[in-house]
Amino acid sequence: MRSSANDSYLEWQGAGQSGQLLLRGSWLLANHGDLVRQVAAFRKQHQLSSFDPSRIDASGLKAIDTVGAMQLLGLLGADVVKRWLAIDTQDNAARKALLETILQAEADAAQGGDAAKPVSTAQQVLGEIGEAVEGIGKQIVSLLGAIGLTLQVFFLCLFSPKRWRPTSVVAQLDVAGFRAVPIVALLTFMVGAVVAFLGATILANFGATIYTVDLVGFSFLREFAVLLAAILVAGRTASAYAAQLGLMKVNEEIDALRMTGLDPVEVLMIPRVAALLVALPLLTFVGMISGILGGMVVSAVALDISPNMFVTILQRDVAVKHFVLGMAKAPIFAFLIAVIGCSEGFKVSGSAQSVGTRTTSAVVQSIFVVILLDAVAALFYMEMGW
Repeated sequence: MRSSANDSYLEWQGAGQSGQLLLRGSWLLANHGDLVRQVAAFRKQHQLSSFDPSRIDASGLKAIDTVGAMQLLGLLGADVVKRWLAIDTQDNAARKALLETILQAEADAAQGGDAAKPVSTAQQVLGEIGEAVEGIGKQIVSLLGAIGLTLQVFFLCLFSPKRWRPTSVVAQLDVAGFRAVPIVALLTFMVGAVVAFLGATILANFGATIYTVDLVGFSFLREFAVLLAAILVAGRTASAYAAQLGLMKVNEEIDALRMTGLDPVEVLMIPRVAALLVALPLLTFVGMISGILGGMVVSAVALDISPNMFVTILQRDVAVKHFVLGMAKAPIFAFLIAVIGCSEGFKVSGSAQSVGTRTTSAVVQSIFVVILLDAVAALFYMEMGW
């Protein structure tokens, strides 16, 4: 029930600084307006920061909540309230606990004040850059550790046929490989057509449209097929691996595997890695064929280069080594994509948000690593004269 504005919440009994402070009424949120006005007026008349707490009479204090406690703390100060609680003989445990909690919160806020000091924009930018660099370093170390662990378990299983899991490998091969053939074939076909269009447009200025065949052949055998297939697999399969293992981590299925004496890396990770080692080279081959077919269709329609002539020029000018160089990158990409996807799944902390974060991280890391290694491989091939 709200008190009237005429209620007195605090009084001063006596003369001068030797008087006694009387706390009265209900120091509650319902009386906040009247309470604030009376406390503010009282503080103007009396200095209580060094007040003797033994001269506080709270016998008339009916009730107090957090709002009232904050007003009392502002009136007397933390030191006076703390000393008063130490000598207060009234049997009111609830009031004492509330005031002690408020004092502790104020102390914690004061200790954290230095950390909350505003910093300049330059400091914020440099701090974020430092955190990002530190995060990248930790991510590299984590990835290298995952690669080492996977290789160790992989070779242990390789020389122990009884530990092979062909059923799991075939199931993962179906999901990661065969079901991805349509999208890989469609994408590479369209990119092959685009490359042929661009090549024909530029080369026509030099009267060399016939070299569109060489452009399509070189680009897809060496770069585009494996790169596009790897990026699609990174977005499609790495995310699936991270989400699957992450959900198993949330549901404590991975802990259950460990309790039964099974190694989660051997049971869950190795079949996925093995399946992708087979699937990505096959998808790369499909991408090569589809990309070249896309270029062949455009050449036949726009450049009057018949399919027979296209194949003849391709056989004459493009050596088999370019096919080998392109295919050589596929197992490396496959291994890294599978390891990144699975390791991010194992890092899920137990919430739905963590599953989403790790899935996104798996896709981003996989695509970044694939493009980075492809660029390094291109430079290496160039320096080797391949």
